[in-house]
Amino acid sequence: MFNLVFLQNSPDSSTLKDSGELLLTGLSIGAAIAAGPVCLLKSPEQIDQFEDGAILVTEMTDPDWVPIMKRARGIITDYGGRTSHAAIVSRELGIPAIVGTSEATELLQAGQAVTLSCAEGDKGYVYDGLLAFEVAAVHVEDIPETRTRIMLNMASPEAAFRWWRLPCAGVGLARMEFIINNAIKIHPMALVHFETLKEKAVRRQIQELTRGYEDKTTYFVDHLARGVAKIAAAHYPEPVIARMSDFKTNEYAALLGGKDFEPPEENPMLGFRGAVRYYSERYRAGFALECRAMKKVRDEIGLTNVIVMIPFCRTLEEADRVLAVMAEHGLVRGENGLQVYVMAEIPSNVMLAEEFAQRFDGFSIGSNDLTQLALGVDRSATELAHLFDERNAAVKQMIRHLIQAAHAASRKVGICGQAPSDYPEFAAFLVEAGIDSISLNPDSVISVKQHVANAEKKGM
Repeated sequence: MFNLVFLQNSPDSSTLKDSGELLLTGLSIGAAIAAGPVCLLKSPEQIDQFEDGAILVTEMTDPDWVPIMKRARGIITDYGGRTSHAAIVSRELGIPAIVGTSEATELLQAGQAVTLSCAEGDKGYVYDGLLAFEVAAVHVEDIPETRTRIMLNMASPEAAFRWWRLPCAGVGLARMEFIINNAIKIHPMALVHFETLKEKAVRRQIQELTRGYEDKTTYFVDHLARGVAKIAAAHYPEPVIARMSDFKTNEYAALLGGKDFEPPEENPMLGFRGAVRYYSERYRAGFALECRAMKKVRDEIGLTNVIVMIPFCRTLEEADRVLAVMAEHGLVRGENGLQVYVMAEIPSNVMLAEEFAQRFDGFSIGSNDLTQLALGVDRSATELAHLFDERNAAVKQMIRHLIQAAHAASRKVGICGQAPSDYPEFAAFLVEAGIDSISLNPDSVISVKQHVANAEKKGM
């Protein structure tokens, strides 16, 4: 009998057994408890000051923080919500985090012993001192089977091997951005136009990273293909839905050499992102590298369980243009069993679901962006966090409509947004609405699968 002892942050596994002085609160990410000394850092460049097993406390994180986050026992940030970088990465790493505390870096002191508890509901609590808590093991045979496919949200190839034993039916969202940020680190257009880059320091860094590659674009293709292949291999033959890059311009600009190729934008969240980039002359050559990587994974490595997904596709005409560009680079829908999905995260995707269904093989609901655009709430705004709620009636009505329209066109619908991981009642709503699959953060699989099984029984 195999004990899933590594699932210490499954929602019902951690229980606080002691009480202490409450220091501050924030949003709980995961459902585990961690205790240790505070390591207060302002920049990831201070990595040499971090001690393994400490509680990382900082204002907010970005991809440069990942090496430190991997060594932390818990994470506390001043800013951010449930879809922030700290929230997403901590879930994959299996580390409890409390985000959006507003004042952690002011109230907590370096070396101070604290306990952070994410096991007490939506709110996370930071207590003074090292409090006693208990962690229960989870057994595979106790996890119920469900008709609804339960899948994983995944970004890190390493995390795919950490969580592969979970009883899941593949990966509903493989985030390409994590691989580009952490394994490649270079803006793809900086590789395409390496010879014309002006900054000598940037050229030297790229030269160092791509050592051994005469064609520098091949560096991008090889590393991206390798990362996606690791995720796909860990779950073969179950489907792995790989989303093409969905950086915003400010995030692309942060890549090595990126500043030369990204326009400044007042609101990158609603700007030059997703499908529009893929056929634009500004990024078309970069998208070609992404396509080459996906073709390598499927046709050369042989992992045909990979499904390609297009994010932030605003119009039907845009869908046609992207599919045409993909075909130019050897990714032809239907060829060698290739399926192409679209993220349903814009109201136009819902209102024109029947027409989008004629162009794509399936939908994956991105409830984070769909909620943002339905309610007009910036999902990253800490002060608006109380308004950002995927359970809002307007959002649920849109989801229900999409499922009905897609099924009428014989297309499957999944969801890869944050909501089912955070709210069991939302997962029950999805089951009642007829969702085909629910893709979850790894630490939520056990509890949500139990809730889904209960909801299915009630609906029988």
